[in-house]
Amino acid sequence: MTINIKGNLLDISSPIIMGILNVTPDSFYDGGFYNSKNKVIDQVKKMVSDGASIIDIGGYSSRPGAEEISIDTELKRVLPVIKLIKKKYPKILISIDTFRSEVAKLSVECGADIINDISGGSLDSKMYKTIAKLNVPYIIMHMKGDPGNMMEKTNYKDIFGELNKYFNEKISLAESFGIKNIIIDPGFGFSKTTKQNFDILNNLNLFNQHKRPILVGVSRKSMIYKTLNTTPDNSLNGSTVLHTVSLLKGAKIIRTHDVKQANECIRLVSELNS
Repeated sequence: MTINIKGNLLDISSPIIMGILNVTPDSFYDGGFYNSKNKVIDQVKKMVSDGASIIDIGGYSSRPGAEEISIDTELKRVLPVIKLIKKKYPKILISIDTFRSEVAKLSVECGADIINDISGGSLDSKMYKTIAKLNVPYIIMHMKGDPGNMMEKTNYKDIFGELNKYFNEKISLAESFGIKNIIIDPGFGFSKTTKQNFDILNNLNLFNQHKRPILVGVSRKSMIYKTLNTTPDNSLNGSTVLHTVSLLKGAKIIRTHDVKQANECIRLVSELNS
């Protein structure tokens, strides 16, 4: 299995890691930490050294109740960071975590390689047309509503039926625009209760029917720290456990704050299949 990124094929027959770099002041785990050039470069250097294939940059916090920001504010946060990383590490792949087509467009023009959209195009009607023109891979995540009201929308008659219908419709729409390189993300923590998150993880293999790489983002999320009655800071062990489960259930991309530990999961799980 491969992903075409600007003419170069990224092999994901074995799982790969997407390292998280939040440049927001209010993200639930690392908000406000990477607020200088040196801190950004040091963190990227560490993630690359630890085995990250992709760096995912986010300038808009999507945690429940996060403050809504303007497009200009989001651009001021992410564009300088993309340029800085590409200058220092020109070969590293950069994903931009945004649901806004203008941010997606300008980010790719500055060097980003992948668009990671928490709304799957639902919050910006221009996103699919923009992705098609940019000709970059598109990560379609499942969410109902928006970050401000998503946790009010956790009622499902058939959660797996609804998610699979959502991905069928989004993939068909993307393909109608000529978008070919599509990755799907069930959206752990977005419009889902803790129990629903665990049900989805336990049945992650059901999404293989879409024949698209599955991305899992559970790193240090509330499904871990609330279950363990702890905090995001103390959720590394829980994240590692769920990353292992994700890999056993068929995940191809692990999106994480903790690249070294996730890479160890991949290496150990690969031995089970060797």
